[in-house]
Amino acid sequence: MEQKQKFPTEMVELPSKGLLYPKDSPLASGTIEMKYMTAREEDILTNQNYIQQGVVIDKLLQSLIVTPINYGELLLGDKNAILVASRVLGYGKDYEFEYKGTPHTVDLSELKFKEIDYDVLKSGKNQFAYTMPATGTNITFKILTHADETAIDQELKGLKKFNKDASPELSTRLKRMITSVEGNAEAKDIRDFVDNYLLARDSRAFREHVRQFQPDVDLRFFPEDGPEGGVDIPIGVTFLWPDAGV
Repeated sequence: MEQKQKFPTEMVELPSKGLLYPKDSPLASGTIEMKYMTAREEDILTNQNYIQQGVVIDKLLQSLIVTPINYGELLLGDKNAILVASRVLGYGKDYEFEYKGTPHTVDLSELKFKEIDYDVLKSGKNQFAYTMPATGTNITFKILTHADETAIDQELKGLKKFNKDASPELSTRLKRMITSVEGNAEAKDIRDFVDNYLLARDSRAFREHVRQFQPDVDLRFFPEDGPEGGVDIPIGVTFLWPDAGV
């Protein structure tokens, strides 16, 4: 009898620790099982249809994830951790790139999760309260998931068809993040608030607030000639496929 070969796998920790997923979701464990990259995944990386549709990374990650999850549920920070893990499992921990014309190498296995207050997440619900500092407006909001990101991308593409010069990415993202304004959860009213009543200084403060406690991987490195706060590691084609020759 022919025996199926089992691919080697690794357990990957999620920055959220699974705290914001439904208790019956496999993601609530705070870890996810992933297999090592094979030639099949390299075929995915070179699939021109996936590349043109902008879904090549998602197709790759879905192929590598062994745990039976709802991919759309993934928080974006957890998805980043899975992305980094896929690179390590596929091509190793050393990632080489150039910054200001100088070659750099980052050990991806040494990347840490952002330092956040996990007590904020222990309610088990992906919904949080915030008061706008300038106007005192009370809102609730959520941390975006892959499904939210997909919906945002589709909406932006639709808007581009009507106005090629339109660039409403920030406001579209805010409309998806905010779940109620002064207790009102109607989508049309949230849109009206963002378009007509949300002050720029409140928007900026709100986005900074979200950045401070949103679970994620710290994707910075600290070159000698870089700013004190570090520089984002460039995530391009060669991140997932170092032999792409790009």
